[in-house]
Amino acid sequence: MHPFSLCPPERLRNLRGVLTDIDDTLTAHGEIAPAALASLQALRDASVPVIAITGRPSGWSEPFALAWPLLAIVAENGAVMLRRDEAGLLRREFSQDAPTRRANFLRLQTCAANVLKRVPGTRLATDSGGRLTDIAIDHREFAQLDAAQIAAVCAVMCEHGLVATVSSIHINGWIGEHNKWTAAAWTVQALLGEKFDAQRWLYIGDSANDQLMFERMPLSVGVANIAQWAPRMQHLPVYVTEAARGDGFAEVARALLLARAGNS
Repeated sequence: MHPFSLCPPERLRNLRGVLTDIDDTLTAHGEIAPAALASLQALRDASVPVIAITGRPSGWSEPFALAWPLLAIVAENGAVMLRRDEAGLLRREFSQDAPTRRANFLRLQTCAANVLKRVPGTRLATDSGGRLTDIAIDHREFAQLDAAQIAAVCAVMCEHGLVATVSSIHINGWIGEHNKWTAAAWTVQALLGEKFDAQRWLYIGDSANDQLMFERMPLSVGVANIAQWAPRMQHLPVYVTEAARGDGFAEVARALLLARAGNS
């Protein structure tokens, strides 16, 4: 990872928009950093769309989809898109149809019960009530699991045919081919009416569940707190900010807006 300060302005100048994780990228301890919120507004004012893609559930994400200056939030790792419609009301769309979601629900709950039975010390994430298409085990938000426990949870999820990823706070499991990459393509096409061109978007994240985006996005940035996860990651971002969490996001936004101003 290179210091983000070394990112050439020309790489930022003609970007179409920004894709970002939420937990520990925009937020700290569940609250959005003031600098990050101000940066989201500054990006919107400059006509730079920002799409947040998170492992958080639909229920948790809904108020933020209404309150934050984002084009959309894609929750549950690519399963649920939340956005304001023309009247300012919340609109919810799914990447899977209703019969598929119903068929998956029992398998997900069976897997969750098996995880709790087989891996001592595990518990469901406190936001589980708002989840529509996945399950989540808390490993750092309110519980503390070590690396062996996290690996054991992932193994049980995989036994049940789930995709398993580890965020900075949760272990998420779901059924289907959706992920943060497909979420980006889906949302850009649906809301901007154009094919997703990864060359013209920047991705910002902080942990292991951002690895697919770090691997595939030509321009990717980790906020400074990624350092705690980096030794266990196979795919790292191209750049890393000096500041952590929402202040790191603001660092990227400032550079992007300054580069665009230099092009005007």
